[in-house]
Amino acid sequence: MAFFDYWLPSNYILPFFFVFLDTSTMVLSKTASQSDVSVHSTFASRYVRDQLPRFRMPENSIPKDAAYQIINDELMLDGNPRLNLASFVTTWMEPECNKLIMDAINKNYVDMDEYPVTTELQNRCVNMIAHLFNAPLGDSETAVGVGTVGSSEAIMLAGLAFKRKWQNKRKAEGKPYDKPNIVTGANVQVCWEKFARYFEVELKEVKLREGYYVMDPAKAVEMVDENTICVAAILGSTLNGEFEDVKLLNDLLVEKNKETGWDTPIHVDAASGGFIAPFLYPELEWDFRLPLVKSINVSGHKYGLVYAGIGWVIWRNKEDLPEELIFHINYLGADQPTFTLNFSKGSSQVIAQYYQLIRLGYEGYRNIMENCHENAMVLKEGLEKTGRFNIVSKDEGVPLVAFSLKDNKRHDEFEISEMLRRFGWIVPAYTMPADAQHITVLRVVIREDFSRTLAERFVIDIQKVLHELDTLPAKVNAKLAMAEEENSKNGTVKKTAIETQREITSYWKKFVSERKTNKNKIC
Repeated sequence: MAFFDYWLPSNYILPFFFVFLDTSTMVLSKTASQSDVSVHSTFASRYVRDQLPRFRMPENSIPKDAAYQIINDELMLDGNPRLNLASFVTTWMEPECNKLIMDAINKNYVDMDEYPVTTELQNRCVNMIAHLFNAPLGDSETAVGVGTVGSSEAIMLAGLAFKRKWQNKRKAEGKPYDKPNIVTGANVQVCWEKFARYFEVELKEVKLREGYYVMDPAKAVEMVDENTICVAAILGSTLNGEFEDVKLLNDLLVEKNKETGWDTPIHVDAASGGFIAPFLYPELEWDFRLPLVKSINVSGHKYGLVYAGIGWVIWRNKEDLPEELIFHINYLGADQPTFTLNFSKGSSQVIAQYYQLIRLGYEGYRNIMENCHENAMVLKEGLEKTGRFNIVSKDEGVPLVAFSLKDNKRHDEFEISEMLRRFGWIVPAYTMPADAQHITVLRVVIREDFSRTLAERFVIDIQKVLHELDTLPAKVNAKLAMAEEENSKNGTVKKTAIETQREITSYWKKFVSERKTNKNKIC
């Protein structure tokens, strides 16, 4: 017996029943369309058709899958982090560490009383890194340091400690303490300039020169005066990866301190090189083995092999960190000492750093750094074989290759950088600081996930770029320069900017037209 036999009389007219079913279907379909409650895929929904406001919060909610898909699709237009050769920051970690990161992503690092194990892991990291940097610690003595949001915060904290300690001494001596300065090279990272501006400290920069792109220790010591709170040396210049001579700086500064009665200290910005030098160049003296080195910062998210967002600053001993800079809070539970510019932040990166330190150990870090160095040499040799580049970087230092064109009259490094993006590579081109700003370089940073295969592939792609550039007309700036030079030789009247632009536009149109004609002939 059919289901409707229980409800309908035997003489019921069936066509009416069909109309009833059809009406119900229409009502359900209309309701689904209005609310977009659908069994269709995300891309069939109206949310991927309708425009969402960009700078205002939308009035209504949208389904979670649609929100995810909209954001995910837009993020596809970002560059591939693995092919971002501009960045020193880690772009790959093991799946096990990724899981630890996600498990701890809801833990607030500052809640030390609620998450005591996380706090303990941070303290272990500080002590491991302090021993790696040869801090003069006794058997039962704990290191002085803190985890930060990258080296920028670490440098701010170290700078504040130097400034406060210098001010306290000047006050005690009855001397002015309103004009502190720091001596650095012109190759310092922008965070040093931020510190100087934000905390009212003069930044005295040692200028660079062609062929010497790091701070000259002798010139740096000459610039030191009674108001110098520290000299900042860089272990791994951002520009070419070179290590500055911290040992020579220390020796020269020791002599000057003896002559003047000052006690000017050294800070080492080891953001890039702090996790390289101990493994590749263990005999190099740059760290706490030198008596004037009072603090060191290092980026865990660079060659510490952790994702972005973790740095460390280590002090030689407790006396180098003024007690008045440390805050004590108790509203989260027990008394908690804190010395940070930030407050709430995630615990994931601290846990990830501890994972890498115990997972890899000294052996693992050494193997990775050796691989990076060898791949840098492969890339360097490949670029040299093209015969088109000068290598600006040094073999000893951060594993990167900085290089410039031998002849950039027709085409320059910025054009190479732009054309490499078509192959997916992100390679920065930049000018050197004063007084070497006439030098332009390209830089490829070799990270753990940049294999020999990728290095060889990069050389092939850059050869393609060079070949294509050779077939193109000279860049606009080069044409202008050559035209001006020719005019000056012939004594002709210099063309106006509009006339020059029209000439260049006409030239390009002719060039493009000829290329199209040649393609048609081939087809």
